[in-house]
Amino acid sequence: MKNQETEYKFSAYEIISKKRDGEKLSDAEIKWFIAGVTAKTITDYQMSALLMAIYIQGFDTAETASITDAMLYSGKTVSFEEECVVDKHSTGGVGDKATFILAPIAHACGVKIPMMAGRGLGHTGGTIDKIEAIAGFKTALPLDEFKRSVLEDGLALIGQTKDIAPADKKIYALRDVTATIESIPLITASIMSKKLAEGANGIVMDIKVGSGAFMKTRARARALGKSLRNTASRFDKKMMTIITDMNQPLGNAIGNSLEIIESVETLKNKGPKDITEVSIQLAGGMVYLAGITKSHKAGIRKAKEVLKNGKALESFRDLIKRQGGDEKIVDDYSRLPQAKNIKEVQSLKAGYISAITCQEFGEHVVSLGGGRRKTDDVIDFGVGITIVKNTGDKVKVGETLVTIHYNDGQEKLVEGIAEEILTQNIKIKATKPKVLKPLIYDIDENNKC
Repeated sequence: MKNQETEYKFSAYEIISKKRDGEKLSDAEIKWFIAGVTAKTITDYQMSALLMAIYIQGFDTAETASITDAMLYSGKTVSFEEECVVDKHSTGGVGDKATFILAPIAHACGVKIPMMAGRGLGHTGGTIDKIEAIAGFKTALPLDEFKRSVLEDGLALIGQTKDIAPADKKIYALRDVTATIESIPLITASIMSKKLAEGANGIVMDIKVGSGAFMKTRARARALGKSLRNTASRFDKKMMTIITDMNQPLGNAIGNSLEIIESVETLKNKGPKDITEVSIQLAGGMVYLAGITKSHKAGIRKAKEVLKNGKALESFRDLIKRQGGDEKIVDDYSRLPQAKNIKEVQSLKAGYISAITCQEFGEHVVSLGGGRRKTDDVIDFGVGITIVKNTGDKVKVGETLVTIHYNDGQEKLVEGIAEEILTQNIKIKATKPKVLKPLIYDIDENNKC
């Protein structure tokens, strides 16, 4: 009888209405609700309602801790005992393919990396969607194989399994389609439940800020950084948070195959300056947190060395091969999925690009099929957009601003995207912008391993 009383102690309706009205939820209420999500006694529409209530009313520090713990312990956890393993996570942005660059760099420097990544969320692309553009790449490794690969090979990249934070996997998908992504407590719980479950004891957190990020202002980005560091400290984990700019796409490529190609080009020392710099900063942070160097600056120097001498490229090639992927894509990009058609969008006026409305470019790629509008949508790996002219660049009438990669039957959609890019998404002024936004805004760190 006691177990039955515990089981029916709470009501989903009462919990939803309580948070809807701005009241604080107890630790027991939150954990009961999340346990119900895992057990499937809480429906999608009930969880969606609570997500919207949390999004509007917020969670305090205690509530954020409760939902993080509930999601973390909804499944299995991995431990690396005395090993210092370090991971990186990005809050998501347009064209953010840094994982495929910084992980091989850090690995080539000697860092052991248990990397568990997610799929696309809203207008932002997903690491797992992108890497699955490589034929054969296995992102669903069993946990014991994942752990063995990290310990023996030094690097493994997997998607969230059914065993790791299963409550988060369900909630993550619902947030993507219910306009509840940008909540700091929900972002904190989602990120940290996975990172803690995968066994990382050092985490470098790339918090994106700007028009293409979920955090639109630096104040919001700093608040998220504080929330993440508080959670890391509660579990005695080391963390570095780096706030980076997302007011224009990172790099030039947006779209799954296109971003893999740009990542490989960057590992060949031929990538765009911005994605190269951000990747080196983050990789340097991982090297430092792992205790390989005595400072972040020294970690950056070491990261630059392995990028320049080709060791990072070979690390990426080896990762692909180990996880069953076609490593030949490193030398032959035609082995990746390709869109059948390309449209050049040409400037209608001369001047300087003063701004790019970053989020809209991510949404354009989603509309082409490069992302999801519904949880069961199938990704088209080949479609996307390549930025040819960036903020601050001088352009002439008739010069190509972007190229759109699309498939047959999308001609009308592409015409609409091109018109929107020309009239709304790329701003051109007569004079060059006086001040361009920096790539790196803030760096906050805890102690290394």
